[in-house]
Amino acid sequence: MTPRLDYRAAMRVVETALLLPGQGLEGDRWRGAATGGRQVTLIAAEHCAAIAACLGLEAAAPERLRRNLVTAGLNLLALKGRQFRIGEVLLEHSGECHPCSRMEEEFGPGGYNAVRGHGGITARVIAGGTIRLGDPVARA
Repeated sequence: MTPRLDYRAAMRVVETALLLPGQGLEGDRWRGAATGGRQVTLIAAEHCAAIAACLGLEAAAPERLRRNLVTAGLNLLALKGRQFRIGEVLLEHSGECHPCSRMEEEFGPGGYNAVRGHGGITARVIAGGTIRLGDPVARA
Protein backbone atom coordinates (compact mmCIF):
# COMPACT_ATOMS: atom_id res chain seq x y z
CA MET A 1 0.00 0.00 0.00
CA THR A 2 1.30 3.46 -0.93
CA PRO A 3 1.61 5.82 2.04
CA ARG A 4 -0.63 8.89 1.93
CA LEU A 5 1.14 12.17 1.33
CA ASP A 6 0.60 14.97 3.83
CA TYR A 7 -0.43 17.80 1.52
CA ARG A 8 -0.60 20.16 4.47
CA ALA A 9 2.96 19.49 5.61
CA ALA A 10 4.98 22.61 6.34
CA MET A 11 7.12 23.87 3.49
CA ARG A 12 10.88 23.78 4.03
CA VAL A 13 13.01 26.69 2.88
CA VAL A 14 16.37 25.48 1.54
CA GLU A 15 19.37 27.05 -0.17
CA THR A 16 20.04 24.16 -2.57
CA ALA A 17 17.73 21.62 -4.18
CA LEU A 18 18.08 18.66 -6.51
CA LEU A 19 15.62 18.61 -9.41
CA LEU A 20 14.96 15.25 -11.01
CA PRO A 21 13.98 14.93 -14.70
CA GLY A 22 10.32 14.08 -15.12
CA GLN A 23 9.69 14.35 -11.37
CA GLY A 24 10.48 17.66 -9.73
CA LEU A 25 12.28 18.48 -6.49
CA GLU A 26 13.79 15.57 -4.61
CA GLY A 27 12.02 15.19 -1.29
CA ASP A 28 9.05 17.32 -2.30
CA ARG A 29 5.83 15.94 -0.90
CA TRP A 30 4.15 16.72 -4.23
CA ARG A 31 6.35 15.47 -7.05
CA GLY A 32 4.66 15.48 -10.42
CA ALA A 33 4.17 12.59 -12.78
CA ALA A 34 6.71 12.09 -15.57
CA THR A 35 4.14 13.15 -18.15
CA GLY A 36 2.57 15.85 -15.98
CA GLY A 37 3.21 19.54 -16.28
CA ARG A 38 3.23 20.41 -12.59
CA GLN A 39 6.63 19.03 -11.60
CA VAL A 40 7.88 22.38 -10.25
CA THR A 41 6.05 25.59 -9.35
CA LEU A 42 7.61 29.05 -9.54
CA ILE A 43 6.46 32.43 -8.28
CA ALA A 44 7.98 35.90 -8.61
CA ALA A 45 8.85 37.70 -5.37
CA GLU A 46 7.16 40.76 -6.86
CA HIS A 47 3.88 38.84 -6.98
CA CYS A 48 4.21 37.95 -3.31
CA ALA A 49 4.43 41.69 -2.60
CA ALA A 50 1.36 42.36 -4.80
CA ILE A 51 -0.63 39.65 -2.98
CA ALA A 52 0.33 41.13 0.39
CA ALA A 53 -0.71 44.60 -0.75
CA CYS A 54 -4.10 43.29 -1.94
CA LEU A 55 -4.68 41.73 1.47
CA GLY A 56 -3.36 44.65 3.51
CA LEU A 57 -0.50 42.52 4.86
CA GLU A 58 3.09 43.53 5.44
CA ALA A 59 4.28 40.46 3.51
CA ALA A 60 3.07 37.20 1.92
CA ALA A 61 5.81 34.63 2.44
CA PRO A 62 6.27 32.38 -0.63
CA GLU A 63 5.94 29.22 1.45
CA ARG A 64 2.41 30.29 2.39
CA LEU A 65 1.61 30.11 -1.34
CA ARG A 66 3.04 26.55 -1.50
CA ARG A 67 5.33 27.27 -4.47
CA ASN A 68 8.67 25.48 -4.96
CA LEU A 69 10.90 28.25 -6.34
CA VAL A 70 10.92 32.04 -5.96
CA THR A 71 12.39 34.30 -8.64
CA ALA A 72 13.00 38.06 -8.68
CA GLY A 73 13.22 40.59 -11.47
CA LEU A 74 11.66 38.35 -14.12
CA ASN A 75 8.21 38.20 -15.68
CA LEU A 76 7.59 34.46 -15.46
CA LEU A 77 4.76 34.64 -18.01
CA ALA A 78 7.35 35.73 -20.60
CA LEU A 79 8.60 32.13 -20.43
CA LYS A 80 5.31 30.79 -21.84
CA GLY A 81 5.97 27.93 -24.26
CA ARG A 82 9.72 28.14 -23.71
CA GLN A 83 12.50 26.22 -22.09
CA PHE A 84 14.67 28.00 -19.54
CA ARG A 85 17.57 27.31 -17.22
CA ILE A 86 18.05 27.84 -13.53
CA GLY A 87 21.66 27.04 -12.76
CA GLU A 88 22.39 23.70 -14.43
CA VAL A 89 18.74 22.63 -14.61
CA LEU A 90 16.69 22.81 -17.82
CA LEU A 91 12.98 23.46 -17.30
CA GLU A 92 10.05 23.92 -19.66
CA HIS A 93 7.09 26.20 -18.96
CA SER A 94 3.93 24.10 -18.80
CA GLY A 95 1.23 26.48 -17.57
CA GLU A 96 0.04 29.01 -15.07
CA CYS A 97 -0.15 28.07 -11.42
CA HIS A 98 -3.64 29.05 -10.35
CA PRO A 99 -4.65 29.50 -6.71
CA CYS A 100 -6.52 26.83 -4.81
CA SER A 101 -9.15 27.10 -2.10
CA ARG A 102 -6.41 26.79 0.52
CA MET A 103 -5.57 30.44 -0.09
CA GLU A 104 -8.73 31.36 1.84
CA GLU A 105 -7.53 29.18 4.72
CA GLU A 106 -4.03 30.62 4.56
CA PHE A 107 -4.82 34.32 4.14
CA GLY A 108 -8.46 34.58 5.20
CA PRO A 109 -11.36 36.01 3.18
CA GLY A 110 -10.16 37.36 -0.15
CA GLY A 111 -7.03 35.18 -0.22
CA TYR A 112 -8.11 33.28 -3.32
CA ASN A 113 -8.89 36.45 -5.30
CA ALA A 114 -5.67 38.14 -4.16
CA VAL A 115 -3.62 35.29 -5.67
CA ARG A 116 -5.56 35.20 -8.96
CA GLY A 117 -3.23 36.35 -11.73
CA HIS A 118 -0.27 36.31 -9.31
CA GLY A 119 0.14 32.57 -8.72
CA GLY A 120 3.20 32.01 -10.89
CA ILE A 121 3.84 29.18 -13.33
CA THR A 122 4.33 25.43 -13.50
CA ALA A 123 7.21 23.71 -15.26
CA ARG A 124 8.54 20.31 -16.28
CA VAL A 125 12.10 19.26 -15.42
CA ILE A 126 13.77 18.38 -18.74
CA ALA A 127 17.37 18.01 -17.50
CA GLY A 128 17.92 17.73 -13.77
CA GLY A 129 20.65 18.88 -11.47
CA THR A 130 21.26 21.06 -8.46
CA ILE A 131 20.01 24.61 -8.15
CA ARG A 132 21.22 27.11 -5.58
CA LEU A 133 19.80 30.23 -4.03
CA GLY A 134 20.79 33.09 -6.32
CA ASP A 135 21.14 31.03 -9.52
CA PRO A 136 20.02 33.12 -12.50
CA VAL A 137 17.00 32.26 -14.64
CA ALA A 138 17.77 32.40 -18.38
CA ARG A 139 15.95 31.39 -21.55
CA ALA A 140 17.49 28.29 -23.07
